[in-house]
This record gives sequence, structure tokens and C-alpha cells, in this order.
Amino acid sequence: MKKLLCVFHLILFSTTAHAALNVFACEPEWAALTQQLAGDKVSLYTATAALQDPHRIEARPSLIAKARRANLVVCTGAELETAWLPLVLRESGNNAVQPGSAGYFEAASVVHMLEVPTRLDRGEGDVHAMGNPHIQTDPRNFLPVADALAKRLIQLDPANAPDYRQRLASFTQQWHAAIAKWEQQAAPLKGMAVVVQHKGFPYLSDWLGMKEVATLEPKPGMEPGAAHLSQVLTALQQHPARMVLRAAYQDARPSEWIAQRAHIAAVELPYTVGGSDAAQDLYGLFDDTIARLLAGLK
Repeated sequence: MKKLLCVFHLILFSTTAHAALNVFACEPEWAALTQQLAGDKVSLYTATAALQDPHRIEARPSLIAKARRANLVVCTGAELETAWLPLVLRESGNNAVQPGSAGYFEAASVVHMLEVPTRLDRGEGDVHAMGNPHIQTDPRNFLPVADALAKRLIQLDPANAPDYRQRLASFTQQWHAAIAKWEQQAAPLKGMAVVVQHKGFPYLSDWLGMKEVATLEPKPGMEPGAAHLSQVLTALQQHPARMVLRAAYQDARPSEWIAQRAHIAAVELPYTVGGSDAAQDLYGLFDDTIARLLAGLK
């Protein structure tokens, strides 16, 4: 009997020590980062796909069901998911992952935010009070996010703390080396003037030293009409650009319209993990981003 009890306790302890955390990641980049830091210690669900606009997701019953079973929700924050995530979390009834709890993590809370508005006017489009939420286009932002996320994983799953720490150390070392490589490759992009379809690239431009001289959307989140595109085209005659950038999930037509008439390259960037065939993990995301930008110079 004692032997059976010992075997039972050993199995129970082993199961507990290696039990996976259920992680609900709002965007593919945070799912990929969580996988880097946790490996098989987590069971991952990604709420959005690379070819979806993360601003505009339907709060589907399937999302609510996944949030109900989650131990940790990992999202961008900074109001990126405000149209759908609050409803998903509220309807889930899962107190462990509500904002303010240990099971709720916002990546934007630990990075330096750009484009923080000095005044709020919803008439100006999708303006975010905390700043531009598209932090994932600068690889440097993944370092503080990884550090904070690893600490949260340890808090929720202390039994696997050594593994999380080892994985964080390995990722940090490799990521620093990768950033140095990307910056060396991207040196020709410094000072380059670009047009953006949506204000989704300030962190990328800040990292690489590119200059955004025009935006195709008249207001954030508003599709450009012919009149506004014509105005942008006129402005580019005074302030020429080398390329127009858009995210993989965006309609290509506005960028192609400008590119053809201004005789510049239209560059589609993966924007997140899964946004192109080559961007299947975090390293591939930036490998492909740099490669596409450099191709746009030719």
C-alpha cells in the first residue's frame, strides 16, 4: 500500500511540475515569444492571424471559450485590442486573467511608446491614448517584453522557474546578436524617405532611421479615397520617397496606386509572425522584413 501511495505521489508531483500553462496570445508575435521562453511548458492559443487586422476582430464564442480556460493572457495592450478583448475577457468569467491580475500581461506596458497624443480627439480616427501600439516592428522592444514575460511565467509556474530563466538567457543572447546583424544589413536604409499606408511603422522607422514623409490613410483606420491619394501624390512631388510600405493584412490597392504614379516601390511587409512564407518565427520575421526593404531600394 505504501509503495502504491509513493508511486501515486510521484506521478502527481511529476504531472504538477510539468503541467502546461494555457496561454491565450492576442497576436502571433506574442505567441512566438511565449514559445521561445516556455517551450513545452505552455499550451498556446493565438487569437488572431497574421492576415487579420488586430484592431478589428470579432469577439467570437470560440475566443471566449479559450479565454475561459487560460492561465495567462498575453496581448499588446495600448488599446490595440480594445474593440474585442474587453468583451472576450468579461464574457469568459475567468477572474484569473482580468486586467490587473497576474494572469493578464500587456507587452506595451514595458516599452517606450512612440506617438503618444498630446490631446485625444476620436474624430481624428483610431488614436490610442497610450501611444502607437504597433511595437512589434522594432526588435529591440522584444528584449524588455521577454524579460517581463519570463518573470510573469515564473510567478504563475514557479516549479519550472529554472527552465524559464535558462530560456530567457538564451533568447536574450541570440536576440542581441540577431539585432546587430539586422542593423548591419539595414545600414543602406538609414535616412530613406518612405510613405506608409497605415501608421503602423513608427517603431520600425525609428529603429532603422527611415523618414516617414506621408501616410495614405487620411486618418488612422480610415481607408484613403481618390482625392486624398491625389493629394499625397502631389506632396510627393515636393518630398519624394523611395517606397510605400504596407502590412501584409492590408488592401494592396492604395499602395499600388501611389507606387505606379510616383514611380516608387510598393513593399509589403510581413508585420508579424506568419505574415509571409519566410516569417514563420521571430527571427524569420525580421530577416524577411529587412530583405524586403532592401529589395525595395533596387
